[in-house]
Amino acid sequence: MKAVPIPSALFTLNRERLVKKLLPRSLAVLNANDLMPTNADGTMGHLQNADLFYLTGVHQEETILLLAPDAFDPNHREILFVRAPNEHLTIWEGHKLTKESAAKISGIKNVKWLSEFPTIFRSLACELENIYLNANEHQRADATVETRDSRFVIETQKKFPLHKYHRLAPLMHELRSVKSQYEIDAIKAACDLTGKGFKRVCKFVKPGVNETEVEAEFAHEFIGSKGQFAYPPIIASGANNNILHYNQNDQLCKKGDLLLLDVAAGLGNYMSDLTRTIPVSGKFSRRQKQVYNAVLRIFRAQVAALVPGKTTKDLRTECEERTAKECVDLGLLKMSEIKKQKPDAPAVRKFFMHGVSHPIGLDVHDVTYNHFKIEPGWVLTVEPAIYIPAENFGVRLENTVFVTADGQLDLMAHIPIEADEIEDLMNRR
Repeated sequence: MKAVPIPSALFTLNRERLVKKLLPRSLAVLNANDLMPTNADGTMGHLQNADLFYLTGVHQEETILLLAPDAFDPNHREILFVRAPNEHLTIWEGHKLTKESAAKISGIKNVKWLSEFPTIFRSLACELENIYLNANEHQRADATVETRDSRFVIETQKKFPLHKYHRLAPLMHELRSVKSQYEIDAIKAACDLTGKGFKRVCKFVKPGVNETEVEAEFAHEFIGSKGQFAYPPIIASGANNNILHYNQNDQLCKKGDLLLLDVAAGLGNYMSDLTRTIPVSGKFSRRQKQVYNAVLRIFRAQVAALVPGKTTKDLRTECEERTAKECVDLGLLKMSEIKKQKPDAPAVRKFFMHGVSHPIGLDVHDVTYNHFKIEPGWVLTVEPAIYIPAENFGVRLENTVFVTADGQLDLMAHIPIEADEIEDLMNRR
């Protein structure tokens, strides 16, 4: 992830919001993500722990944040620990943060070297009563790989068994769900870059190009602007439209096929999410446009349905009802099938089988819990679809939308979505 300057005021604000949620006489600790190995002596590029970034703005590995708002020594109430630079690291890995640069990025005045952490942590643990520790509590997370945070939980509870321990994740989920204006601006910048990539691809796609070449066009636009793919891109032509997480991206785009593009940019740690379905030949067939416009009607209605007080489960139920009606009009379902359906197995799931909205921010599937209700300040996706394997195509549309107290602000409203707009854009190449 290439760093994009973000005001330290954002991270200071985030820490202040977290501290207000801690119990008296508490300390909280967050660790950076590990550098993950590949094969032989290889490692993946470092991807920072999103909670730690949210509170500090620091990308560097082996970083620790310690918050102890009731510590007796005022200098111990907020401490950032970073690796000490040395000549060897400078030669092999380049720049590492100095205390001064870490303080400037994070807004934290007291920055110490990592070697000082054990002594200071022990002193504060003995002074205070409650310890908040972090973990990845995303409800769909794969917890197979042990993280730096999870190792720290085991070590700390072994050393200090008599303290009162608390989960930090629920507090972070609450905080990160409601975006500040700084974050909205960052997500909007990622959305704008996504739009540039999409318009570039629309002018490039034609019969005979390969899905791989389409991916390369997006990469050129994103990387050239210091961005990256927000998630593994889905570039699915023809029958591949119907594979929800298709990632082969190496098939020929053929005349008459649709090309489903679930591709978006991340920029400065904040993500966007977009899906469009475009005609390879530059013009939708009559049947393709019928289905496309049905999905677009659902999309418009679902954007309007993003209001405070609902859960993402509520949104899915509403979307399934709207999609079922459109599927009847398209001749895909009969009313008799809908009347006979079981409550937990709607008939429409044959053609639409996934959720319609998820929060987005520092993570594409940003942290939340299913019981959380939407509040002003949330940013969510809207992604209805209709998949028709029997007809060798499917249509999915998706934008990133900001929920306000007064309505919704579609952060991708400037990116073409109407069928006629897309045809016009493609035929301008």
